[in-house]
Amino acid sequence: MPARTCTRGCWRIRGEPIPVSTAGDLQKLILREPRLTLAVAESLTCGQVQARIGAVPGASEYFLGGLTAYSLGQKVRHLGVNRAHARSVDCVSQRVAVEMAQGARALFGADLAVATTGYAQPNAAAGVTAPMAWWALCHRRRGGRILAISGLVTVTGAGRVAAQGRVADEVLWQLVKYLREFRSQKRSAGAPGEKKTRRSGAGRRGRGALTA
Repeated sequence: MPARTCTRGCWRIRGEPIPVSTAGDLQKLILREPRLTLAVAESLTCGQVQARIGAVPGASEYFLGGLTAYSLGQKVRHLGVNRAHARSVDCVSQRVAVEMAQGARALFGADLAVATTGYAQPNAAAGVTAPMAWWALCHRRRGGRILAISGLVTVTGAGRVAAQGRVADEVLWQLVKYLREFRSQKRSAGAPGEKKTRRSGAGRRGRGALTA
């Protein structure tokens, strides 16, 4: 089945506090009927997304597993990331994040997967002046259709460890937000992922583009 890819919610966070939904909120949403399963692929966050999920008792009911793939070779080998593209962008792009999420979803046979890739600190050679990351979420929907959502996070003024934590919090928050929308729209026979533009809070901007 061809993948249906939605790119939206590309937040740019300039150091301000962000709302963080807990892994407990995630658990409640993901275990509603029909139950869903989850996998994770991480680079920048080095396992912090998985640690937050696993900190809640009962995570094994839906969390199938995760993988930290830090180098280009491991991203290609385990997650099916396109080598040529990833090399050209130092493994940091929207496309790489989406391919990582889709690779993790396929690797673990999960319904949902999230992924992170980016820079935990400024990188002059890459023209990166503040910690930043791409996150992605892939959901295998009924009939084999794949919905992919991705976004950009910039954490100005944060140190390396703080930036990793903020990105981990952000991807979980985005996952919870997506599941709330999915559950709500499923009840009304709709489906999340329609083309939209939205704004939320200072320093955040969302852009939507749907392709089939």
